[in-house]
Amino acid sequence: MTHTILGAGGVIATELTKELLKNGQSVKLVSRQPKALSAKTDIAAADLTNYEQTKAAINGSNVVYLCAGLVYDRKVWAASWPKVMQNAIDGCKAANARLIFFDNVYMYGLVNGPMTEDTPYNPISKKGEIRAQIATRLMNEVKAGNLQASIARSADFYGPGADTTGILNNLLINNMLKGKKGMWLGNDDLPHSYTYAPDAGKGMYLLGQTLASDNQVWHMPTYNPALTGKQYAALIAEQLQVKPAYSKLGSFMVKMAGIFNTTIGELHEMLYQNNHPYIFDSTKFNDYFNYQPSTYEKGIEATIAAAKQK
Repeated sequence: MTHTILGAGGVIATELTKELLKNGQSVKLVSRQPKALSAKTDIAAADLTNYEQTKAAINGSNVVYLCAGLVYDRKVWAASWPKVMQNAIDGCKAANARLIFFDNVYMYGLVNGPMTEDTPYNPISKKGEIRAQIATRLMNEVKAGNLQASIARSADFYGPGADTTGILNNLLINNMLKGKKGMWLGNDDLPHSYTYAPDAGKGMYLLGQTLASDNQVWHMPTYNPALTGKQYAALIAEQLQVKPAYSKLGSFMVKMAGIFNTTIGELHEMLYQNNHPYIFDSTKFNDYFNYQPSTYEKGIEATIAAAKQK
């Protein structure tokens, strides 16, 4: 059985690859410039916005994982994500392969209470509208009986290796590790769930091994209760044996920083996630697979240990 990862090289794709290899699976890594993770991985170069290249990369696959991470820009997303999704769908149809899409929670919009797999799509951002569009496109194919597929949805993630894409890594853990003041986006008195990247990788692996999990949405295993910004800072500081010193980044500061850094500027429309409770519920997955998500204490400890080894 061949497992193909579209968008290899990112944090979640790497964790998934490790899990597949650990369990003796055949893995093909696909990206524009793929790099083999070990001698046991095959690689294929492909631009996922190009159908013929995507189809060729998927050919011969049994399970395909779409883990692509595009440049964090709503214009890039609007132009590229529909193409990437359609190419993955059509490529999997041609190969008769199962498709598992690693997704985020932007399509839910502002949710009053815990986010579950049954939470309706109600995006309040441009990026959320795009994510709702491509997720709906995928599940419409499933409903029509054209494809075996599922969505593996994650909260904001953190963990070893998530230094550029993980906000908790980037703003709090890494800064405090360097003896600098950390930063927290939005209100630090509200709970905010974070998914531990290795748990997400293991979660996707389990979906790939379980035919009965197809044709539905799954929230990747995430520890509850979620902590507040103050609690994350205190926990990180305790493990580093430093003071929990950090500053808060509000709407005005993000707008100003966005003038000089477009990626930060793109965060502005997503600030509602940090100014309201952000509670991600993975009870469905935890119960079905009898899975215990990593605690924040253990996850942050492992993340700090990995960062210190660099």
